[in-house]
Amino acid sequence: MKDLLTKGSITILLGTGGVGKTTIAAALALAGASANLNTAVITVDPSKRLRDALGLARLGGQPTRIGARQLAAAGLDSHLQLSAMMLDVSGEWDAVIKRFVTDSATRERIFDNSFYKSLTAEFAGSEAFAALQRLYDLHQTGAFELEVVDTPPASHSFEFLQTPARMIRLLDSRTARWLFTPSLSASRIAMKVASNAARFVVRELERFAGTTVLSTITDFFAAMAESMDTIIDRLQKTEALLHSPAVKFVMVTTAEPDRIRQARELLAQMESEGLKLSAIVINRFLDERTWTAVANSTERPLSHLEAISELRASMGRDGASANGFGRLEHYYEEYRKRTLDEIERVAEFARELPKGVRLAVAPEIEFGVRDLAALSRVAGYVMSGTGVLKGLAMAAREVREPNPPNP
Repeated sequence: MKDLLTKGSITILLGTGGVGKTTIAAALALAGASANLNTAVITVDPSKRLRDALGLARLGGQPTRIGARQLAAAGLDSHLQLSAMMLDVSGEWDAVIKRFVTDSATRERIFDNSFYKSLTAEFAGSEAFAALQRLYDLHQTGAFELEVVDTPPASHSFEFLQTPARMIRLLDSRTARWLFTPSLSASRIAMKVASNAARFVVRELERFAGTTVLSTITDFFAAMAESMDTIIDRLQKTEALLHSPAVKFVMVTTAEPDRIRQARELLAQMESEGLKLSAIVINRFLDERTWTAVANSTERPLSHLEAISELRASMGRDGASANGFGRLEHYYEEYRKRTLDEIERVAEFARELPKGVRLAVAPEIEFGVRDLAALSRVAGYVMSGTGVLKGLAMAAREVREPNPPNP
């Protein structure tokens, strides 16, 4: 993992919601800063807990440096250069319009246009577009040696990578420009709308979005006519950046079966698109106590799971039920099975990974990531590789088969 955090590189995290992607992004940024790189992390609406962990009262649309006092209080080098910022989706869209639409009256027409408001707030990929534009600007300035990007939540992590192409298809549509740009021949438009197919489209659009939809789309394309090509060129450059050697994609997932399946699907999708996944982080894999047991024990580090298997016999089936311990016994047995299944699932997944795709694992932090010290622990786990996984897999086999048959 250390090879990914290098000067001039961009680390983009992919993953569906609920896997701790924002936490891992902040942890990787902290690891980059600890490697003496001036680092910035772009987060997407982080929780208050993570803002507290970074030692910030709030995050805005501009990079904010983590203070020396917060770093020192967490036992970190107070001279670390780590900055964080929160993505402002509408602000990034508006910034693009302000940059490329020079006439102030035309800009106001666009900002007030209901189609533009829907495009920036509701169109699938609007957050990803904003994140990519902010990343592009940040990278072009050269203000930071390493940028870490926490991508917006999505139903599938691959959606982020598809956004530039989707936006280009939407905004650079020849049909849309021809139909909705008033500068084209009025007679041609009238003929088009007069056709049965066009009348059907117009009728359905009006039924879906109201009778003003055509006028608002027409006004949007008219206002954007002079700057559209420049914006499309910017999107194409952003897409080229995603395919450049500077960008390293890291997927964050968890150890549940459906998450592991999604990770396999992402690998296949990225290969088909000519993109390479650099690493996968399996987050919240077991707990810190189990990891500590493996690290500190050379013999039977999962002995507590072996004790669970002996619980039923020692308590006695009838006695356990009579004394109300049956449910507690069932809970521990379920915990034992879930832990062993998770270890074996992750170990199998690690063996299947294509050459060149790195794997990192991080445990569940018992009380959550509430401060920089806890975030630093997560960074340490992620950067330590998968050495713990081999010990866990061996111990899990011993628990499954305490007395293996002689060969």
